[in-house]
Amino acid sequence: MKSLVRFLLPILLLLISNFLRFGIHNLELVPEGHAGWLMKLGDVLLVVSIAWAIVAAIRIGKNQLLKRYDISVADNLKSRKVYTQYNILEKILVFIVIVMGTAIALMFFESVRSIGVSLFASAGIAGLIIGFAAQKAIGTILAGLQIAITQPIRSDDVVIVENEWGWIEEINLTYVVIRIWDKRRLVVPSTYFLERPFQNWTRTSADILGTVFIYTDYTIPFEPLRKELTRLLESSPHWDGKVNVLQVTDAKEHTLEVRALMSAATSPQAWDLRVYVREKLIEFIQKEYPQCLPRTRVVMEQGSNEK
Repeated sequence: MKSLVRFLLPILLLLISNFLRFGIHNLELVPEGHAGWLMKLGDVLLVVSIAWAIVAAIRIGKNQLLKRYDISVADNLKSRKVYTQYNILEKILVFIVIVMGTAIALMFFESVRSIGVSLFASAGIAGLIIGFAAQKAIGTILAGLQIAITQPIRSDDVVIVENEWGWIEEINLTYVVIRIWDKRRLVVPSTYFLERPFQNWTRTSADILGTVFIYTDYTIPFEPLRKELTRLLESSPHWDGKVNVLQVTDAKEHTLEVRALMSAATSPQAWDLRVYVREKLIEFIQKEYPQCLPRTRVVMEQGSNEK
């Protein structure tokens, strides 16, 4: 029912255009001098109604196709891929329909047609200037089309752009909106994702590894620390049960660097899991092995007395 409502206004415009094009002339309701303008207005409304109906059909078709894909589930890689393609292609098709409809409507007016012919005849340097001026805008539009095809990013991807961590919220023809973790919005041009490096944490899958670094004294026992890490992960709903590793990754002058590696189904869950594990591991060391916290030693040796 909602789909049919989208066609009400285009149908109404179509009826008005037919009345202006045929009804007024046949019924002789206006003077002959004004009938020509009303007929041209009817022609314009006809083009507008057709273009409007095409746009409505494109959006209805997109909505019907996207009903098969649920983007709210955890494993939504395929759904996000389809959403990205259809949303960008919809914007491109709507843009083309609007441009073509506007061009056809303007052709009904002789003055506009003559201006267009004279402009094309004297294109020369002006055409080059306009071409250079529009180069960036056209490049941005083509970048949006390339994103739809190659998909370096998709809707709801987790990315790091300009040192900001967030989700791809909206992909438009010329720009992309990123919802940052603190609810700010970062807007970047489409060309950014084709010209500059960025991090995409969900490019192939939504699951992600998380790391926690703890610095301890050389006397720390590792097996109790590994058992505590396993206990913490098994008690957390954010752990997906795949990765559970504790390793000594560096031996510095005064401390050991211990890395806990874990996995989660999504990046927000990985963040919460890392924060939880870091806090609890530090509490465990403070309670069970306080002597193994980082410390600085000073060893004083008694030298021999020389006379």
